[in-house]
Amino acid sequence: MGARFGPRAIRTASARQSRARGWNFRANINPYKSDLKIIDCGDIPLIPLDNAVALKQMTAAMVELGSRPSGPKLLTLGGDHSTALGALRALRQVHGRPITVVHFDAHLDTWIPPASADDFPWFSEQGRFNHGDVFALAWEEGLIANGSSVHVGLRTRLSGTQDLADDEMQGFVQIYSDDVDIIGTEGIIEKVKKRVGDKLVYLSFDIDVVDPGLAPGTGTPEVGGFTSREVIRLLRGLEGLNVVGADIVEVSPAYDGPGEQTALVAAQVAFEILTSWAIAAKR
Repeated sequence: MGARFGPRAIRTASARQSRARGWNFRANINPYKSDLKIIDCGDIPLIPLDNAVALKQMTAAMVELGSRPSGPKLLTLGGDHSTALGALRALRQVHGRPITVVHFDAHLDTWIPPASADDFPWFSEQGRFNHGDVFALAWEEGLIANGSSVHVGLRTRLSGTQDLADDEMQGFVQIYSDDVDIIGTEGIIEKVKKRVGDKLVYLSFDIDVVDPGLAPGTGTPEVGGFTSREVIRLLRGLEGLNVVGADIVEVSPAYDGPGEQTALVAAQVAFEILTSWAIAAKR
């Protein structure tokens, strides 16, 4: 079943977040009582059997929502990481320019898909659209700003050095999970801010950036990840970025623990993002 029911799990885990008990004490603000108007737009109706068609449906819905006169910012709950492609397509149309990506993930997700069966024996046109090549496809479509995007939390195995070369060609730099032991969260925050500057940012958060001991409910777990506390500290440190859209993806409830801790982490990430937007709205 993959990450299909991730949005439902995150919504359920966020039930403790309410106007009555939504005060974020460290930020001195309740995002649900702030200048923000927070609306759950429900699930986008998608055809489950054709990835290309589903992405077109997702893009159309996000363009419609993102083009409202109020200039809304969309926080998308996934679902797998292909969600980001629809969001970046929509942001490109709404803002009229490529978007910088700050990507929290254990994996690159910039794998360049094969062009034909000569390159890959299991090639199919539908197989080009998947959660492992989402940013490569976005780069091919001119959706990602060159030279300002960054991965945070990498630690997976690769096919070889060509994977890193392809990633850098697409305009990303890599920050690894090990870096938190070397330069700390403050050092990572500084590197991201220096890289991104004042550009429009899409924040893409794959739950597998968190260590599977703390967030087991995902389809591609990788040991040695961030703690939930480190993730929260990183998100808070990046509050000055001009984030125009975000996602939280790859939550797979079927693999979660009895306490549904993965969904709880994802719900907290959503709360931190909303808090950041509430702070920005006051400026």
